[in-house]
Amino acid sequence: MIALSDYLVVSAVLFTVGIAGIILNRKNIITLLMSIELMLLAVNTNFIAFSRFLDDPVGQVFVFFILTVAAAEAAIGLAILLLVFRNRKTIDVEELDSLQG
Repeated sequence: MIALSDYLVVSAVLFTVGIAGIILNRKNIITLLMSIELMLLAVNTNFIAFSRFLDDPVGQVFVFFILTVAAAEAAIGLAILLLVFRNRKTIDVEELDSLQG
């Protein structure tokens, strides 16, 4: 049987990869969005692991809410990215220093 610590190690690795993606690659918006999604996946893994370990379904309910927020964040983020690319012809974060109309 897989222990709780195994799930927590996997979650910590996912969260660390997400943080590293944000810190190391600050030029590409798509990479930043993927890193945020990895961090949310790590939180979901923690919720599921503790929910299973404690036999309490509340953690699994939180996962559904987090998945809903993550889907909305991805859709809105990609829509904004598409509009920025159409207007500026780049998705480089350093060149997007102002959001004037």
